[in-house]
Amino acid sequence: MRWIWIDRFVEFESGVRAVALKNVSLAEEHLHDHFPGYPTMPGSLMLEGMAQTGGILLGQKHDFEQIVVLAKVPKVSYERLIGPGETIRYEATVADDRPEGGTTAVTATVDGETVAEAEIMFAYLDKSDPAYGGVDQKNFVFESALMGAFEAGRGGSVAL
Repeated sequence: MRWIWIDRFVEFESGVRAVALKNVSLAEEHLHDHFPGYPTMPGSLMLEGMAQTGGILLGQKHDFEQIVVLAKVPKVSYERLIGPGETIRYEATVADDRPEGGTTAVTATVDGETVAEAEIMFAYLDKSDPAYGGVDQKNFVFESALMGAFEAGRGGSVAL
């Protein structure tokens, strides 16, 4: 995955529900252009954060045995703009899970206020299928290697 639009998971109930946070910061380059003089988090990037939260939840549910790809967003709504200094809380739940793919319902809130909601569908592709085996998955799928990115910044002891 080229960009990660969530900062960390704060709750994770395997196969059921995941909660992730995204701190919106003026240090993020995309905010300087969207909109000039009035920086806001683009809705498309908020949707990507919701998809990453839901896609990781579905991938982890099946121990990342399949390739999980975003298939369709049949429903999304935005309630208000999000600016620097705000923290988005993404809560994803598994709405449907079948052998060919799954659906998540994701709600984005800021300080308890709903700012966006989406229904997001994912397809499962068989890793052993020769048509998909050579695909560079890091740019567009939700796989176990992505979970390592969330280990950064965790507290712990450091050997000096």
